[in-house]
Amino acid sequence: MEKSLSRQNTLPTGNQTLDDAVDVTEKGLGPVEEDGHASQGQGSKLQKTVTAQDWIGPDDPENPANWPLWQRVYHTTVPGLFGFAVTFGSSVYTPGYPEVMERFNVSSTVALLGLSLYVLGLAFGPVLAAPISETKGRRVVYLVSLPLGALFVLGAGFSNSFASLAITRFFAGFFGSPVLAVGAGTNVDIWQPIHRAVATSAFLLAPFLGPALGPAVGGFTAQYKGWRWTQWTILFMMVPIYLYALGMKETYKKIILQQRAKRLGIPPPPKTGPSGLAAIKFLITVTLLRPVTMIFTEPMVFFFSLYTAFNFSVIFGFFAAFPIVFEGVYGFDAGFTGLTFLGIGLGCCLGVITAIIADRLWYRKEYHKSHKEGRAGVVAPEHRLYVAMMGSVGLPIGLFWFAWTARADVHWISPVLASIPFAWGNLSIFTAAALYLVDVYGPLNGASALAANGLLRYISGAVFPLFTVQMYERLGIAWATSLLGFLSLLMLPIPWVLFRYGPQIRKKSNYDTIKA
Repeated sequence: MEKSLSRQNTLPTGNQTLDDAVDVTEKGLGPVEEDGHASQGQGSKLQKTVTAQDWIGPDDPENPANWPLWQRVYHTTVPGLFGFAVTFGSSVYTPGYPEVMERFNVSSTVALLGLSLYVLGLAFGPVLAAPISETKGRRVVYLVSLPLGALFVLGAGFSNSFASLAITRFFAGFFGSPVLAVGAGTNVDIWQPIHRAVATSAFLLAPFLGPALGPAVGGFTAQYKGWRWTQWTILFMMVPIYLYALGMKETYKKIILQQRAKRLGIPPPPKTGPSGLAAIKFLITVTLLRPVTMIFTEPMVFFFSLYTAFNFSVIFGFFAAFPIVFEGVYGFDAGFTGLTFLGIGLGCCLGVITAIIADRLWYRKEYHKSHKEGRAGVVAPEHRLYVAMMGSVGLPIGLFWFAWTARADVHWISPVLASIPFAWGNLSIFTAAALYLVDVYGPLNGASALAANGLLRYISGAVFPLFTVQMYERLGIAWATSLLGFLSLLMLPIPWVLFRYGPQIRKKSNYDTIKA
């Protein structure tokens, strides 16, 4: 037998499993040394320990990025479907709120709390997800949080007082929302940056497509079956999606390595994170305070969070405004008013297509160029902003179009069509923001930046519907929507300014940012 063995011979290749690779060391071949060779007679236990610390090279079959394509696609669709079901639950309630007003003898503003409190729950639920996913993994968050949310949906459907309805709706959103935060982490686990735009775009479609399709289903459900059945439709959606998700595997690296160590009967990887009081401090400072701190200290986080929060809020404001327009002006019933939201759904789908095309035309070109120049795939994050710059134009076009054609002497299809460029621009901006912030700040601080974005987005989305009805009644449809259009014009320069001055702003950041 030769005295040495190259490093690559200790790696699993072809159909060779990880255990086969470990067996190599047990046949007398010792641990791999720094020169790339393995020495004899130094024992196999060290080699096993080394394999438990990290992936066994770039081709480790247990690395989710190396899973077969169908497995990666499956593990991408699961968080997307979970996110769709949870956000669908927010808006499917809205067509039934007039019946809630009558049933519980409350005002329209109070009845809309069933929407606002659910969305508020979506804002704070991810606070649970972060520490759980870091210590127990992603899979447990998916398999535990959705059933808890479903129980409160069930409670909302059986509520006999408005107080119980409001409380159960809040906790339905709170316990259902962790999947929205963990889904982004799952995509990072599975997809390399060059492939991440497609997966991220598809995943981010969920929190926009869910609210858009909710009224389409809830309209006919509330009209023919009553408001309680709007809650049952959420459950009818959650159950098959949950069954579909039971085949998930863990994607978080730390948990996979722990499971590997246990299977091989060797010491687990050393704990690198804080424990005890330090862990509590880490939870408070990183999970809770860092996102809020970044909003007020990082211009990139603040302006993109403000922009996406406003855009998201307008969608939720439309849940109250569309009935005013299509029932009050065009005489639609609740069912057909719900169908008008399909224009927003179509615009969201076009936003995904635009993000993928922009990724193919510009970002990938820069990625391959960086390899040729010896920069190992490091691309300036500003190349993620092309789709946001395009989408920023779609918002005011859609809003002003809607504002001045939503009247009796103009066909109803015109305001429906106007919602398409608005929704297209909305999702285009949001997708670019998510990719940009992760590229700028990296995985950990990028997660905090996205958490800040989500916190502001859902809080504003919860508040907006509470004054939308009054705003439209006092200003009228044209000027109320035009006001939103003028605000979108004020924010239009944000992605353009970041594209031009992003490198200079990044240099002044208080956090480690990408050097490109």
